[in-house]
Amino acid sequence: MIYSKEVELMCPVAKGAKHDPAPIPEEGKWVHAKKIEDISGFTHGVGWCAPQQGACKLTLNVKEGIIEEALIETIGCSGMTHSAAMAAEALQGKTILEALNTDLVCDAINTAMRELFLQIVYGRTQSAFSDDGLVIGAGLEDLGKGLRSQVGTMYATKAKGVRYLEMAEGYVTGIALNEDDEVIGYQFVNLGKMTDFIKNGDDANTAWEKAKGQYGRVDDAVKIIDPRKE
Repeated sequence: MIYSKEVELMCPVAKGAKHDPAPIPEEGKWVHAKKIEDISGFTHGVGWCAPQQGACKLTLNVKEGIIEEALIETIGCSGMTHSAAMAAEALQGKTILEALNTDLVCDAINTAMRELFLQIVYGRTQSAFSDDGLVIGAGLEDLGKGLRSQVGTMYATKAKGVRYLEMAEGYVTGIALNEDDEVIGYQFVNLGKMTDFIKNGDDANTAWEKAKGQYGRVDDAVKIIDPRKE
């Protein structure tokens, strides 16, 4: 440690009041976090790239400062999906400080890491008041059956109205309309379930039928249109 001449000439003054860091909620406990290993939590966050043409949803499960689980979901940029593959390998096993200072290839993923770091070290995680936090594997619950991201994709024009293309349940195959051409429901295929049926031995047509579903007043529809062709 190098001190300036001015500091060397100063007389010492004892420190009086003890100012500990404010306690933060972590997995059902109040913690005075002083070291990286004092930090635990499970949380989500969203990041975006500089031109804002793509976004990343990042989920991290941190135990004693170490990232034990990471889920990376991206949308809007084809290159970002490949960046996510690299980032998923890089993140797990790092401390949150290492991860913050690791190039995660894509601006959106780096920004998401920054936002999650702030949530985690300030005790603003989703598991802040959950005893012992969430188990490793909790991130998969975001994906549901079939382990696919829940995506909403809708398209609309003033001239022709709305088209539902993808819902949380799956790929939209038909939009149900009433006599006034208003949307009253939709039909879909859960592609995750369909793929699982095929892997378990069903032929494609059987898997397609088994994975179909509908929402709303589809049975009352005057007509059903294909949102990608009609």
